[in-house]
Amino acid sequence: MLLKIYAQNPNRREIGKVTEVLREGGLVIYPTDTVYAMGCNAMNVRAVEKICQLKGINPQKSNLSIICYNLSNISEYAKVSNAAFKLMRKNLPGPFTFILPTSHELPKIYKNKKEVGIRVPDNNIVRQLINELGAPIMTTSIRDADEVIEYTTDPELIYEKYENQVDVVIDGGYGGIEPSTIVDCTTDDFEIIRQGKGKLLF
Repeated sequence: MLLKIYAQNPNRREIGKVTEVLREGGLVIYPTDTVYAMGCNAMNVRAVEKICQLKGINPQKSNLSIICYNLSNISEYAKVSNAAFKLMRKNLPGPFTFILPTSHELPKIYKNKKEVGIRVPDNNIVRQLINELGAPIMTTSIRDADEVIEYTTDPELIYEKYENQVDVVIDGGYGGIEPSTIVDCTTDDFEIIRQGKGKLLF
């Protein structure tokens, strides 16, 4: 299903349809403030495993990332020091992924590396989905370095490529090509692991 949703004013009925798919363990492709991404209900291990398989991600070796609705959600799923909280408060919502130690709330699949990437994108569509779902979304970008750009930025072409692999592709307009900036916050010696979109404010 290809579903048009406007970021400025997401239609509640359309958001409800996608939320239902997520509740039932479905996979969704959606816009963020960086690139288009694929995700599922972060608490549904079977759905998370399905995405890992599709994307060739080994959860034993790779950090998984989740999107939260806002800052107050984050402490449920990750351990946040005071310094990390201040850094995140200055920069979120925004195009950043913060690597933090996992909390016991997250399913076991996230605990292999004891760390989780946390995002709060500046995008109303995905944040409304999370708000409605009442749980974070596990997220991974669909952008590959050797990919034809149009297949990761044009929702209709994204749908053409993934329609047999995911349940819904949200058309939220053209996506970007620059990924998020990744910041290691597992200690208070914050380190930018990957510079992407956005300038981190310290």
